[in-house]
Amino acid sequence: MLYIIGLGLSDERDITVKGLEAVRSSERVYLESYTSILMVDKQRLEDFYGKEVTIAYRETVESCSDEILKDADKINVSFLVVGDPYGATTHTDLVIRARELGVPVKTIHNASIMNAIGATGLQLYAFGQTISMVFFTESWRPDSFYDRVKENSTIGLHTLCLLDIKVREQSMENMMRNRLIYEPPRYMTVNEAVEQLLEIEEKRQEKAYTEDTLAVGVSRVGSDDQVIRAGTLRQLLTVDFGKPLHSLVIVGHRLHLLEAEVLRENAVDLEGLNLVLRRDYGIDK
Repeated sequence: MLYIIGLGLSDERDITVKGLEAVRSSERVYLESYTSILMVDKQRLEDFYGKEVTIAYRETVESCSDEILKDADKINVSFLVVGDPYGATTHTDLVIRARELGVPVKTIHNASIMNAIGATGLQLYAFGQTISMVFFTESWRPDSFYDRVKENSTIGLHTLCLLDIKVREQSMENMMRNRLIYEPPRYMTVNEAVEQLLEIEEKRQEKAYTEDTLAVGVSRVGSDDQVIRAGTLRQLLTVDFGKPLHSLVIVGHRLHLLEAEVLRENAVDLEGLNLVLRRDYGIDK
């Protein structure tokens, strides 16, 4: 059996009871390490699970899946995913390959940022399309996400922005020289995401959002020290959200009174937030 197990968002204790039982029944345990990260290291997981955990890098999962699936038709193998197993299409591909080999698959779900973003007070059914934001480079500044934000904005829906992480990335020089030397991990901050959003709005000028658009930045959702701050994009540029992982929500114009009340509790500047709520949403105190 191949178990695809969601770990939740924070630490080793977020795994479900069912997931923990599956891990402890497995002869091999892999931890996917490139679509997201937990806030504890591998040793903490191993101590809690009572099992050795092997880190599965992108190249292992996408190019060497046979290694993960070896003998999984005869023994139990666990593949651990931060958040929920189907938050990334890579994991769907692994399931398809397992079934092609006749390996039975069982999925054990868990919380992910896709539902835990409700901690902001914004109602989940009022979210539109989710976008991913990648780090800009000097020669590559993609703006395909902008159209999705604009579509959401047109019908008043919130947009969840998932922010880039770079793990085991190689520089162009090291790739060309075939040297297995990796750059330090990088995790996009809310501040960097806002800078890129505003740069693309300046370029497109279609008013999908402006620097005065209401947004909510979050970090380490699900942990004891999670941060949730609401304000305009301009205000969020200078807020310190601390350690990764960060996410961002662009607030749509169909804002409910209860949503507004929770945003007030997390306001960067309560007076300024009330002005925006009155001006853009017709919501008064």
